Amino acid sequence: MDVANFLIQLLNSLQYGLLLFMLAAGLTLIFGIMGVVNLAHGSFYMLGAYMAWFLTAQLDSLVLAIVLGTVLAVALGWVLEWALFRHFYHRDHLDQVLLTFGLIYIFEEVRSILWGDDVHAVQVPEMVNWSIPLTENLSYPVYRLVISAVCIALALGLYGLISKTRLGMKIRAGAFNREMTESLGINIRLIHGVVFALGVALAAIAGMIASPIASVYPGMGSSVLIMCFVVVVIGGIGSVRGAFVAALLVGLVDTFGKVLLPQIAGMAVYMLMAVVLLYRPEGLFKQ
Repeated sequence: MDVANFLIQLLNSLQYGLLLFMLAAGLTLIFGIMGVVNLAHGSFYMLGAYMAWFLTAQLDSLVLAIVLGTVLAVALGWVLEWALFRHFYHRDHLDQVLLTFGLIYIFEEVRSILWGDDVHAVQVPEMVNWSIPLTENLSYPVYRLVISAVCIALALGLYGLISKTRLGMKIRAGAFNREMTESLGINIRLIHGVVFALGVALAAIAGMIASPIASVYPGMGSSVLIMCFVVVVIGGIGSVRGAFVAALLVGLVDTFGKVLLPQIAGMAVYMLMAVVLLYRPEGLFKQ
């Protein structure tokens, strides 16, 4: 592999890993703070992609579609937490699994009714629809770099929110000891609503910004959900920092595995997870 090909694969793995982090961060926040096993998290990624396709056609702008889609995703997350999830915090994980598994079918049916079962494409915005030449024959799409930049900006914003703000302090307190947090007068229900809405928004944004390079199709959330759980398990359940490191590791292993060892590429990520759990059963980072 020459330097140009190595650089392309490295950038691809970074972009894929950062997208995985967007998804896994919301998943690990919801589980680590609210204690909810959310199998429907991949559906929010799918809904984000479909909103990007539909709203771009209506507004003639992917940027405006992402802004409006983010607002709709936050509203959806808030309503779902208020109407459904807050009633399952103190119930068994099996009840939560059944609830979220049922939501997968509901979202798929709603998607089919609203937008049909066809595969759709989202046009890359013209201002970033060009490539950077690396050699005479190889170039790299600028939009993929934009995806990485957006993910990095959101990751830094999430870090600042959790680590540097009063809201983040309340979120961390609620994750550490819910009863003590409530006794101090903090509205833990409001915190849960914010966390769930944030998790849904992150997954939807990932789907929206990925839609021009991944297409939009039925069931697209199922495959990313599996990878999300792998990232969460490797990084440590409830740890946003662990999700970030694990997502980059998974991106590297998956991308270079397909290039260098295509025979075992399908199980390379799971081998990584097995090795990590063998030596660190709680993941790379504790909550």
